[in-house]
Amino acid sequence: MDRELVRTVKLATKNHAGVLFRRAVRHLPHIVAVTALVAAAPRLSTLLAAAAAGGVGGGSTMRWARALWSDLAGELGPSAPALAVACWAAALAAYTYAASRPRPVYLIDLAGYKAPREHEASRAKTIAHFGRCGRFSGESMAFQKRMLERSGLGEATHFPTSLISLPVDMCLRTAREESHAVIFGVVDEVLRKSGVAAADVGVLIFNSSLLSPTPSFTSLIVNRYGMRPGVVSHNLSGMGCSAGIIAIDLAKRLLQVHENTYALVVSTENITLNAYMGNNRPMLVTNTLFRVGGAAILLSNRAADRRGRAKYQLIHTVRTHRGAHDQSFGCVTQEEDDAGEVGVSLSKELMVVAGEALKTNITTLGPLVLPISEQLRFLATVVLKRVFRADVKAYLPDFKLALDHFCIHAGGRGVLDELEKSLKLSPWDMEPSRMTLYRFGNTSSSSLWYELAYCEAKGRIKRGDRVWQIAFGSGFKCNSAVWRALRTVDAAGLDAGDNPWMKEVDMLPVDVPKVAPIDETSYQIPN
Repeated sequence: MDRELVRTVKLATKNHAGVLFRRAVRHLPHIVAVTALVAAAPRLSTLLAAAAAGGVGGGSTMRWARALWSDLAGELGPSAPALAVACWAAALAAYTYAASRPRPVYLIDLAGYKAPREHEASRAKTIAHFGRCGRFSGESMAFQKRMLERSGLGEATHFPTSLISLPVDMCLRTAREESHAVIFGVVDEVLRKSGVAAADVGVLIFNSSLLSPTPSFTSLIVNRYGMRPGVVSHNLSGMGCSAGIIAIDLAKRLLQVHENTYALVVSTENITLNAYMGNNRPMLVTNTLFRVGGAAILLSNRAADRRGRAKYQLIHTVRTHRGAHDQSFGCVTQEEDDAGEVGVSLSKELMVVAGEALKTNITTLGPLVLPISEQLRFLATVVLKRVFRADVKAYLPDFKLALDHFCIHAGGRGVLDELEKSLKLSPWDMEPSRMTLYRFGNTSSSSLWYELAYCEAKGRIKRGDRVWQIAFGSGFKCNSAVWRALRTVDAAGLDAGDNPWMKEVDMLPVDVPKVAPIDETSYQIPN
């Protein structure tokens, strides 16, 4: 898939050059006119004054123009053609530079999926249904209970009907039903909120790591909403929980090529076919973390959308891929266990791998966002350690000096604890990520958008604020996106249809203990 992205970016770059050339040709008359004005400027004021005094031709436009040319040619002599060429080249260079600058990319609106109430499952209900499915040993059940007690998940996360029915109904039909409900729910909402017609969307990107049916989900969306035949669509799969930022980065690159259009990004994961029903312990962890969720994000490169309509401007995207390292490549893998059951295995080295990927990512991102004082401090410690071999602790820049809000992928409590410590963040900074994990669980690539929606629902987003989204995914990848708020988001103007948090935002945050015992007697499966 990454090779496909490389080819896409190369094609986009080639198309970009073609777009610049066509623009230059289209605006050639303007360039020539500007050149003539620049060349004539040194004498225009003198000749205009002479014309006003009656010294040039007594009102004849042709005689005035000939006088202008003769005067310029007489004064410049043989250098007149050279000056004209130089002025034309300067004007062309200035235009090309201005036209080649990346177009700003704006986020118009976003939507997060909130499943109906009948899909909510308390932790006791989760354990009860796992026990009734008949495929787990007593040791596996005890392990899943311990993991769930330490997971940071709350009592109202969402499961698909296929996994909370008896017996479980894991098949392609129910998997499609789950994905269709999420996709149509968020796309309907984001189009309604933005007021943009589906026919106006020029770029469509969908990502789901573990389910990629035929026809693709992008084809499903095009068919459902009657999108135009020329829509540029990409269906990303197998790219893990960080695929949401990868999709944003791809959309940004495509919006540099396709003028005056919108890009729709849809991020989700399918749970139905990816619950693990075996007894391999590294594969059981995913059962306690992953839940139903999804998000739709509408982007634009239209200059008119910046004023009043767009919420954010995309400032930076930084992608880090450590797949060349065997340890990183193999730390999150989908495979079969000895009994033939398919699941996603999480390696014990996951936290180490994630730390290395984060370090590489922020090393690239830091110079783009940090104030010069923080950069100099970081550089000083590097010089002391590598040049003078001094025994000094590496300096970790204070990202809170440059960024106001942190949306860290809610992959699990251990991941959030480690990043809170590593980046020296406060409980307030971590609140959107911890509450997303508590209320919605790990929704894979869409978790970052629940976190941003939480910030909006709490009234945290003020004009000029910068938001840092950090995502981790198999491969192993760490990807970042930095947004700047173009306007203050008024939480008082939001309702339940605008934001998945609105019905319960006043009750949050809640304290989530390190270990929250599960009372299995609190839920009994109906006969």
